Amino acid sequence: MFFLSKLLPLLIYPLGLSCLLMALGFFWLWKHPKWASWAIAAAFFVLYFSSNILVSNKLVSSLESQYLPPSPMPTADAIVVLGGATLPALAPRPWVEVSERGDRILYGARLYNQGKAPKLILSGGRITWRGGSGASEAGDMQEIAMAMNVPAADILLEETSLNTRQNAVNVKALMAEQNIDSLLLVTSALHMPRSVAIFKQLGINVTPAPTDYLVPQETFEGAEQTFQARLISLFPDSAAIDQFTAAMKEYVGFLFYRLRGWV
Repeated sequence: MFFLSKLLPLLIYPLGLSCLLMALGFFWLWKHPKWASWAIAAAFFVLYFSSNILVSNKLVSSLESQYLPPSPMPTADAIVVLGGATLPALAPRPWVEVSERGDRILYGARLYNQGKAPKLILSGGRITWRGGSGASEAGDMQEIAMAMNVPAADILLEETSLNTRQNAVNVKALMAEQNIDSLLLVTSALHMPRSVAIFKQLGINVTPAPTDYLVPQETFEGAEQTFQARLISLFPDSAAIDQFTAAMKEYVGFLFYRLRGWV
C-alpha cells in the first residue's frame, strides 16, 4: 500500500501525465489520428502550464501562505523536525548532506539554540527501495544538529517513520514516554498545512514553525516586474515544474489522507 501510494500519483503529476498522454497519442497515431492529436495537444498543455513560473508560484503560495512564522516565536517542551531534508553520507560524499529541504534541520537547531525548547525531536526513517541506505534520516539530522552545538543528550530520535502520518503517530508515542506536552513543528512551509492537520487530528499540541519558503511574499505584494522578467516568465522553466509538482503532491496527499480519515 505504501509503495502504491508513491507509485500511482506519479501518473497524474505533470511529467508522468504528459508522458502518458504522448504514449497514447503515438499509440493512436495511425488508427485514430484525431484522438492522437488531442492527446499530444493535451500533453503539451500540461507541460507548458505546469512549467510556467507564474502558475507555479501561485500554486505554491496557496499552501505556503497558510502558515507564517509566529512573531515572536513561542516556547514549547520540544521542537520536532520532520525528515526529508538530508542525503546519507554515501561515497563520494564526505559527510551527510542537506537537500533542498535542508532548511528544516538548520532552522530546528537554530530554534533550539535560541532557547525555544529544551529538547529536539528528529523524525524520519529511510526508504531503502528508493536507494537509501545507512543511517536513518533522523540520524543524519542528528549529525547536523550536533555540528550546530545541540548536545546529544537533548536530541530524541524517531527513526522508523516513512511518511508524515507515521511521523505524527511515532512522535506522539515518544511524547508520552518523555512527558512532553507541546511542540514547535518544523517542516517546509509547503508541507506545513498537511502536517499541522495530521498532528492536530491526533490531538497533539503543536505550534507551526515553518521554514524553507519557495516563494517570498513580495512576489505577490505589488513587486514590479521588469520587461525582462515578464518575457522570461513566458518560457517553460524546469524549476517551475518541480515546484508545481511538489505543491500538487501536497494537495494529492491531503486528499488521500482525508479519505483515510487521517486529517
